[in-house]
Amino acid sequence: MMNVLIRYVKFIGTSAVGTVIDTLVLWILSDFAFDKGWWGEYVVSPILSFQAAVLVNYLISYFYVWKDRVDSAKGFRSFLRLYGAYNLSCSAVFLLRFGVLLIIERFFGWDVVICNLAAMGVSGLVNFIMTNNVIFKKSE
Repeated sequence: MMNVLIRYVKFIGTSAVGTVIDTLVLWILSDFAFDKGWWGEYVVSPILSFQAAVLVNYLISYFYVWKDRVDSAKGFRSFLRLYGAYNLSCSAVFLLRFGVLLIIERFFGWDVVICNLAAMGVSGLVNFIMTNNVIFKKSE
């Protein structure tokens, strides 16, 4: 149980790094690269910033949080396969977070930032469970 708790704390730190990366990349893209159009600013920039955060989070997860569960001898193909599964999982959890945010707003009428924080708590736990038990599951 203590190992799971330690891994969860590492996961939370990784998520914080991802949030900073996501926000920084979004700011750079939306203010400098796509500052002249709605599509680039509100669609392309958030997608690219989310993908940058997913990549950074995956690298930290692969080489730090779940390094004891990774068989680096399997090579680059295994690394990419895990990245694809991780990216898919993160994208699904993002959609879950969005749905939870909307449900919380509908029931409580709270500000979007408060709804997002509550939804992040729910989706973060689901993301940890998926990553711990599916993406980087223990070898049998």
